[in-house]
Amino acid sequence: MFDLVSFIPRAVAQGVPLMLGSTGETLTQKSGNLNLGLPGVMYVGAICGVIGSFMYETSGADMNALLAVGIPVLCCLAGSLLMGLLYCFLTVTLRANQNVTGLAMTTFGVGFGNFFGGSLIKLTDSEVPSIALSATSSYFKATLPFADDLGWFGELFLSYGALTYIAIIIALVCSHFLKRTRPGLNLRAVGEDPATADAAGIDVTRYKYKATCVGCMIAGLGGLYYVMDYASGVWSNDAFGDRGWLAIALVIFTMWRPAVSIFASILFGGLYILYLYVPTGMNLAAKELYKMLPYLVTIAVLIIVSLRKSRENEPPRHLGLAYFREER
Repeated sequence: MFDLVSFIPRAVAQGVPLMLGSTGETLTQKSGNLNLGLPGVMYVGAICGVIGSFMYETSGADMNALLAVGIPVLCCLAGSLLMGLLYCFLTVTLRANQNVTGLAMTTFGVGFGNFFGGSLIKLTDSEVPSIALSATSSYFKATLPFADDLGWFGELFLSYGALTYIAIIIALVCSHFLKRTRPGLNLRAVGEDPATADAAGIDVTRYKYKATCVGCMIAGLGGLYYVMDYASGVWSNDAFGDRGWLAIALVIFTMWRPAVSIFASILFGGLYILYLYVPTGMNLAAKELYKMLPYLVTIAVLIIVSLRKSRENEPPRHLGLAYFREER
């Protein structure tokens, strides 16, 4: 029988990287920047956190919970921030094509992660092509001590690490920021019509830089979560799969609403692993069809949204376009 109690926690764990990635990308796209380099950003954020954790674990110092979590998080945020600054410098300052820049950054980020990940694996003289940071992972995966005593309720709602709840809070804060605050309104104005926003006295460049850099930092945490929590601290080159691209697809699925990504990411996470829970026997074709479900659902939502032609469900008007101030 389908075990819902064990399925939902795994769907949540699978969905948290997508939630963080889509929240960061939504914030970025609201400024008019289409960052297709998101998979590379998440990869760089993950490997920077792994490097920080590896240096701390091998330093010989006694493990401290605050440092064990803080060092990887700070390294992750720093690496993701640099990726965001690089993207902004190329697309906002130099006005390079956003699609080409994003794809180049994805290639660069994956190569960067594989290079340093492979280097760390060689330093450990590991017999397998991976590195395990189980001590650090135990702090990321730590749950409330009484969660196991609450049966199915504790399993469904309290059996997750701190980053899971932080991801939900970030999504809610970003949703409130975009809908209820003056800076959020300014940011949406920049994405819709930067020339009009500029004429109204809004610093278009500053908003694009801030939104993209913060969005990259949030997305980078998604990569760190995947390694330290979902993968139990095990880094393997090319282990991310297509999660970065799924996070971008999730932005379309949620129609640029960060709060909706909380539920949508869990749905996507469930669809992503559904083939493991549905009995298909040796029918490999059926398994591959189940793996297609997240993308089929995204296409279906995109078709429905397009047919409705509702302005509030469409992307920012200036998404993916460079802003030339002298032309306004």
